[in-house]
Amino acid sequence: MKQAAEKMTRYRWTICSMLFFATTINYLDRQVLSLTWMDFIAPEFHWTNVHYGKITGFFSIMYAIGVLFAGRIVDRLGTKKGYLWAILIWSVGACLHALCGVITQAVVGLDSVQALRMAHAVDVVARITTVSVSLFIFARSILAIGEAGNFPAAVKATAEYFPKKDRGFATSIFNAGATVGALVAPVSVPLIATRFGWEAAFLAIGSLGFIWMGIWIFVYKKPEVHPKVNKAELIYIQQDGEDVPTPDIRATDQDRISFWKCLTFRQTWAFAAGKFMTDGVWWFFLFWTPAYLSSVYDLPSNNPTAQLLIFVLYAITLLSIIGGWLPTYFVEKKGMEPYSGRMRAMLIFAFFLLLTMFAQPPGNISYWIPVIIIGIAGAAHQAWSANLYSTIGDMFPKSTIATITGIGTTAGMISSYVINRFSGVLLDHAARTQMTFLGFKGEPAGYFIVFCIYSAAYLVGWVIMKTLVPRYSKIIVKLFPVLSL
Repeated sequence: MKQAAEKMTRYRWTICSMLFFATTINYLDRQVLSLTWMDFIAPEFHWTNVHYGKITGFFSIMYAIGVLFAGRIVDRLGTKKGYLWAILIWSVGACLHALCGVITQAVVGLDSVQALRMAHAVDVVARITTVSVSLFIFARSILAIGEAGNFPAAVKATAEYFPKKDRGFATSIFNAGATVGALVAPVSVPLIATRFGWEAAFLAIGSLGFIWMGIWIFVYKKPEVHPKVNKAELIYIQQDGEDVPTPDIRATDQDRISFWKCLTFRQTWAFAAGKFMTDGVWWFFLFWTPAYLSSVYDLPSNNPTAQLLIFVLYAITLLSIIGGWLPTYFVEKKGMEPYSGRMRAMLIFAFFLLLTMFAQPPGNISYWIPVIIIGIAGAAHQAWSANLYSTIGDMFPKSTIATITGIGTTAGMISSYVINRFSGVLLDHAARTQMTFLGFKGEPAGYFIVFCIYSAAYLVGWVIMKTLVPRYSKIIVKLFPVLSL
């Protein structure tokens, strides 16, 4: 009598949930500043849009530098250690923001927050803004360097625990943590800041990372050695037959594809182009939406209506999970190979982003209309992003995934730096000159301009990717057998 087949365990989804919570914390940490700067911090330090744009711009460029190396470090250290170091650094950076006010007071020589707010002398105000902006740039840089490790580590963990056909869906699930973080932030951060001060918001949110670290230490091992992954699940995970450890193969990841060799592949540049054209747009919406509601509709971040609007906006972006499933449909129902299925799905999402061009005009009727449109655009972006990350696993060996993720994300953060600096300068210029554009005047005109420009970025990115890699082309790495003596 044959023994019944072993029932497959599902531990891979436990790992996916850990990636989800890490990404949630990641986005909570970076959202604290966007929800506090205009209504809590700016009056204290006399900031303008340019000052905020400078801080967010430096965050982007430090993230770009950090992620360029973070991917390689994660590939060298391994997923478990790499993730631990990443979240440790960014949690420390998040908490450091809380010290910026006290240090500014000490450096400037003022003894209270009220004294900072009441300062009128030009030289004193200039000193307050210079010192505070510099301190926030420093704290933001530490946060950026740590957060740079999140997606390389998460994408690598997904490739280790999921077969190709499921990676887009798994990525969309953990990537939804960004949305959940953005949902929780507007209903928690302003409340904490109002009751306990903006410093407490940074400390409370920043401490969550340390809790995650304590759990990750005990939860994560590679699937081939994890006691909670049985043989049936391991076979399912390794069904693609890629990078499966065998006794006769030298498995030193670093010997497979060097960093500089990675730069010679069209697949690397296709991924980088997709990130460069689109990441900055997402970061703009993430960093500037609270300011948009405050400036255009007079709804500060501590206003219940503003909190509800932001909550609804990011709730809509949870639809991105459907986008993670769509390539699986193309593969299983239409018989397409994974890369082609992903590219078709990404083209659909790129067309949805064009809706952003029409977000501003109906705002004269109700502020709900642009919020809903931006929410749909955000969902399309997250679905696009989940599939973009999965193209790496389609074409590169697991040992190089974090490195390629780092290279592409660097391109995305350079784009974010440019967009944030440009947006800050444009919005201040629009407000100062009362610039007009298609019926809008002042800052609303500035926002309308950036909405029109950024809406087309995804189609341009898709065309560049398709031109560089028109069809599925896997990177083949020669492995050398270990000679027995």
